[in-house]
Amino acid sequence: MTEEITQLKLSTIVKNPYQPRLVFDEDRLRELANSIKENGVLQPIIVRKSKLIGYELLAGERRFQASKLAGLETIPAIIRTYSDEEMMTLSILENLQRENLNPLEESKSLAQLSEKLGMTHDEIAKALGKSRSYVSNLIRLLGLPDKILKHVENRTLSPAHARTLLAEKNPKKQLELVDKIINEQLNVRELEAIIYGEEKVTDKSVSNSNINLFTDETEKELMKKLGNKVKIQANKKYQGKLSLHFDNLDELEHLIELLKK
Repeated sequence: MTEEITQLKLSTIVKNPYQPRLVFDEDRLRELANSIKENGVLQPIIVRKSKLIGYELLAGERRFQASKLAGLETIPAIIRTYSDEEMMTLSILENLQRENLNPLEESKSLAQLSEKLGMTHDEIAKALGKSRSYVSNLIRLLGLPDKILKHVENRTLSPAHARTLLAEKNPKKQLELVDKIINEQLNVRELEAIIYGEEKVTDKSVSNSNINLFTDETEKELMKKLGNKVKIQANKKYQGKLSLHFDNLDELEHLIELLKK
């Protein structure tokens, strides 16, 4: 099926009411605007007719904003027909699949799919190609105080640190721990040691060694892929153990399925 591309006036297009992205990089927008001035808009945006007047944007927010910066009057667009539910679902999924949301935007988007559309965590996970625990853990972040969520949004606090803070139920202590994380540059394992009362790693020369840099980065990659807490302990000969944390039988079965692949 061939879809017709038409030129629409930018003034007739309004922002998508279900757009999950809250923050756009101004420098990158200006770069895109300069490219559009030179080469035009190479990929059409996608819109639907508004119930009131004009059109609502579904996909192509950056191209739309950059075109306005570039001083264009029209933009190439594909017009489609979507219900409010379809509009919300596609808007969120389109952005999530591009992986260009900050962690807080992603958490709020997943929560919207769950709360407003009634999708289960399993259904969201399947739609995104993620694990159910990955979805659940991100949504749980929204239970943290707003001040902490702001750090997550600004990327001064990693999602892994934020998830670990959920183990501390006292909001005041959570905020104190955030200051400690930032000021002392604590890694997740050091944070866990404080929260769970374990012996804190004090030898910074060890925690900053090549082996720990390797294991820390690997832990982050595995946690992002699996959606579960991962811990690697290794000596200088790279001998040690890999631990995967799970909270219930469903998560254990999911991990086993992934390991069997």
